[in-house]
Parts: sequence; structure tokens; C-alpha cells
Amino acid sequence: MSGTTLLEMKHIHKKFPGVYALKDINFELRTGEVHALLGENGAGKSTLIKVLGGIYTADEGEIIINGKKVNIDGVKAAQANGVAIIHQELVLVPYMTVAENIFLGREPMSSGFVDKKKMNHDAQKLLDDYQMGIQANQLIKELTIAQQQMVEIVKAISYNSKILVMDEPTSSISDKEVAFLFKTMRSLTSKGVGIIYISHKMSELEEICDRVTVMRDGEYVGTEVVKNTTKDALVAMMVGRELTNYYTRDFEEHEEVIMRCEGISDGELAENVSFELRKGEILGFAGLVGAGRSEVMKSIFGLMPKSTGDIYLEGKKVTINSPIDAMKNGIALVPENRKLEGLYLVQSVRFNSTIEVLNEFIKGIFVDNSKEREITQEYIDKMATKTPSQEQAIGNLSGGNQQKVLIGRWLATHPKILILDEPTRGVDVGAKSEIYAIMNKLAKQGMSIIMISSELPEILGMSDRIYIMAHGKMRGCISHKEATQESVMMLAAE
Repeated sequence: MSGTTLLEMKHIHKKFPGVYALKDINFELRTGEVHALLGENGAGKSTLIKVLGGIYTADEGEIIINGKKVNIDGVKAAQANGVAIIHQELVLVPYMTVAENIFLGREPMSSGFVDKKKMNHDAQKLLDDYQMGIQANQLIKELTIAQQQMVEIVKAISYNSKILVMDEPTSSISDKEVAFLFKTMRSLTSKGVGIIYISHKMSELEEICDRVTVMRDGEYVGTEVVKNTTKDALVAMMVGRELTNYYTRDFEEHEEVIMRCEGISDGELAENVSFELRKGEILGFAGLVGAGRSEVMKSIFGLMPKSTGDIYLEGKKVTINSPIDAMKNGIALVPENRKLEGLYLVQSVRFNSTIEVLNEFIKGIFVDNSKEREITQEYIDKMATKTPSQEQAIGNLSGGNQQKVLIGRWLATHPKILILDEPTRGVDVGAKSEIYAIMNKLAKQGMSIIMISSELPEILGMSDRIYIMAHGKMRGCISHKEATQESVMMLAAE
């Protein structure tokens, strides 16, 4: 790790109406280092990065790059100063080629026309320099999520960026793709690029990060050298206390079968999948990205058509062709991508909390507003959701609180079976612990929960039994008493 200071953010303050988002934040990035930025959702990480990226302007403070004070008053100013941000939600154009995306808005021209030959040549050289294994003329929609991230990285480098911000880059990719991403990051740092790395996966810090800065409630807590600290110490810095019971789970024996699925296929990925769910248990579904777990659950919930398969609830065969059918049968599904598939981001917490139970407060042309507010408040309280009011736009809440609202929305339908697809993705350690406690309480009350998760510690810490899938097929089932990371991965990687 080089000792040369690349970036300094000094005494940064940022206020929004009613919220002090950043209070006197200091941050330093060195050339050739990967510097993790940690903190619970709502700690101010995103706001700080948006100040650096020119999306927000700081109320006070200064930014110094390569020893020179700079004025970053917009995204173009950030780019001109060598700053590039790769957001968690990728912003590539799917029906354009890799080269077209890399040079979008600054295409090389010849005689008044786009010089496609030069554009493809320059893009391919960048891709080959970092051994991406991607062709410049491929369409973005043909690439995996990991490959799309690589294109975003190449696009950032094409601006001669020396400061690269990566926001949750491993949240949707497989372990093999993570290894390739880390290899690319090391290649970048070897050339003097400084990387700010935002992640909720503590296990990644030791492998890829040099230093870590922790924020809490919009304030700077401290900076540590990764090899000189521990996960427990960092968690305590993040939440202001030690999390003694991270995975809250009271394991019990469950016998009564509430749902049995036989031979579920979706005609594309999932093939002849069978399993049973017992009353009051948390049933884990493990597997690598692309194993077919989400496809099975979407078929069961009626979001995707089944090509084959039968579903039995409490011993009775049922027909589910739509989410309405599923809900009538007491099934709820919290989807993997809450922002794209679950939430109405510009709408209020109230709207998002009650959209599935309109019949409880709308009778004909009459709307019982007090009943709607009552339902909303009930699940704000049950989920311990932090929001200034019911009218707050849900897009302004932290990821953990957004997830709590989404889970609360489906609990309001009073389901017997709750399917949670990656319930803690992009959620900080404190909110994760709270969600685990809620899941444990629901299971003790008799609700049956199916949890899809790509985080093995979560699967092992919360599941009564674990079904493992690979390549669209069921590979086996292990009880929590016998399950280890090795035994699960042996089946998942078949």
C-alpha cells in the first residue's frame, strides 16, 4: 500500500430538511489502496460518496485531490477530477454494445459520423488490458451481472479515473465472479488507482481491503488497518455496541407438513424440484447464483408459469396460476430485488405498507384513511421501522428500513407461508440482526418461512433444514445439526 495521499475529504458537512446527514466527516484515500467504507444503512456513506461524485454539494468542508483543493459542483466536475462511481444499480443500456456503452456520449467521430471501427478497437484494447474476456461488439443484455460490472469498471477507467468508488459490487454475483472482480481490483491498484469499497459483507474486508473507515449516524467513528482489527471490533464501531446474539434462533423439531411441492419445473431453469415445508420452521434454500432457487419460488407464487409440478397445502392439492391465487392460499413472497420488484420508491411508507390489503380500508368508493394509517403503524411498530413519518417517501429510507416495510407489507396479508428471497441483501449488520429476530419470532408463532440466501453463515445460522440446489435441480437436504459450510458447498458446487 502506497503512502501517497490521493484524496482528502476534510470536515464535510451536509444537511437536508430535518436531517443532518454528514457531521464533520474526514476521509483519506491513498494511491493503490482499497479503502472500505463501513456503516449501517443511514450512516451517511452514500451521502458522502454523492458529495465526492458531484451529485450533492457539501454545505461545509473541502475536497483535496493529489494535494490540490478542488471544487466538485457536478458529476462532470467529478469526472474531470478523476472520480468515478460504480453504483449498485448498474446504469448500462442493455440493447447497446459494450463499446457503445463505454463511449456513450463521447463517441469518436470521423467526417461527422461515429467511427465505429475506432470505438470498437479502443474498447477492445481496454477490455483486453484487464483480461476481461468480453468482446466489444457484444450486447450488454447478453452479459452476466458480473460481466456488466466489469464493463462499468472499464468505462470508469476510460475516463482516466484515479479514484474509483464501488458500491456493493458483490451483492449479485457468484464466488467465482467475486474472485475475478478482486483480481481486477488488484490490477487497478497496482497501477495507482485508489478504490473506495462499500460492502456489508465483512468477510470480504480481509481479502481485498487495506484500511477501513467506519461511519455512524452521519459522523466519523474511526479508521483502522484491516489486518490490525477484528470483525467484532468493527461491528461494535458500526452499531455503537456489541451484537451478542447476531443470529437469533430457537431451533425446535417440526413434524407437521404445511406445504409439499412435487416436480416443479419452469421450462427454463428449474427442473423437477420437490421439497416439503413444515409448520413453524425456517427452511433455507442454498445454492450458487443461477441455481434456480428464485425461479422455483416465483413459480410457486404464480409469478412464473410452471411447465410441470403440483403444490399441496395442508394435504390438499391447490392450483396457483397468479400471485392472487397464492395470496388466497396464504402464501406471501418478498422478492430478491426490492427496488425493482417490490417497492414503489417515490411513494410513501403508508402506500407501500398497505398496497396489498386495499380491501381492508377501501369499501366501494369509500376510503377509511384512519384504518389505513392504523395498519401502517401496526407494521412500523412490529418491524421497528425507522421513518420520520408514514408519509416519508420510501426511497429516502435506508435499505434496512425499506426491507422492513416490504416484509411488513406482506405480513399484513396474514400469510401462513412467507417466502423471503435474499432478505438481508444490502442491509447493514444491525438491521440484519433485527430481521433475524423478527423471523425467529414469526416461526415461534407458527408461521412457515422459506429463506433463499446466498450467504452461507445466514443459511447455517437461521435454517432448521437446508435444501441445496445446483443448475436448476435439487441436490439434497441437510438438517441444521449436520450442516456445515463444507457440506452445503459440496452439493451446491456439483
